[in-house]
Amino acid sequence: MLKKPYTKYDQLYVYSLDRGALPAFNDPDLIGIWIEDESPILFFHRPKDELVAELCRKTGAEIVYQADLNYQDWEAGVQITAFATKYLAVRPLWEDTVPVDSCCQQIVLDPSVIFGSGFHATTRLCLETLETLILESGERIRSVLDLGTGTGLLAIAAARLGVERVTALDNNPLAVSVAKRNVELNGCGQQVEVYGYDVQDGLPDMQYDLVITNLYKRLLLQLFKNQKFWQPRLHMVSGFIPGMEPDLLAALPTDRVRMVHRARREQWRLWLLQKKENGTD
Repeated sequence: MLKKPYTKYDQLYVYSLDRGALPAFNDPDLIGIWIEDESPILFFHRPKDELVAELCRKTGAEIVYQADLNYQDWEAGVQITAFATKYLAVRPLWEDTVPVDSCCQQIVLDPSVIFGSGFHATTRLCLETLETLILESGERIRSVLDLGTGTGLLAIAAARLGVERVTALDNNPLAVSVAKRNVELNGCGQQVEVYGYDVQDGLPDMQYDLVITNLYKRLLLQLFKNQKFWQPRLHMVSGFIPGMEPDLLAALPTDRVRMVHRARREQWRLWLLQKKENGTD
């Protein structure tokens, strides 16, 4: 996350280690620590070879990957700048204004190094579908569960669009920290709660009107098998490309849910699924 004296992301200095359990340390140039398969990936604004070498000496860890790259390269070449959808205007923390009509709801975001900034096609697809569903479909959406919230953007957007209760979950500690900060930046703390949670260990309470799952195929297939997952009235499912659709379609419990909308943006796909009236909990 951005901390003084930094006001934006420029170069990233990345160190991936082969084991976790790092001792606590405080460094003004640290952006954050991403945990992947229990192994830490450290992100800094400046080179930190000596610091990381000392951490390795203390823990017995080894550096398995090291790189410095431009922030835009980390974001897959996407320029991180303000954008607007029909009802929302999103700007990164380092930009002061967005060139949109004042009637748009404003969201300010520190994207950090977390997926789900809205500047990628799949998140933007979810964002646009979410606002259409809440404001134009006639559906009454009072509660939303965002599984794999990333930056927290979709959870914050739901709150901005009028949803009364939003729960945002992620299994990555850095994502949880970033999402909590973004909720605070947008003054949504009364509507949005962010927690660390790994759905692979079991599902949380699923009593929500809408569940958002912008996740990868293997995890979606795992969720589809769990009857508890299908308790909510509506599901927004994304994070997959056309070649993944046949397996995902085959895994849908067609006796419980029906497809009500399919959308695409670039190579990414999205489904909106509705619980059948005769579907059982």
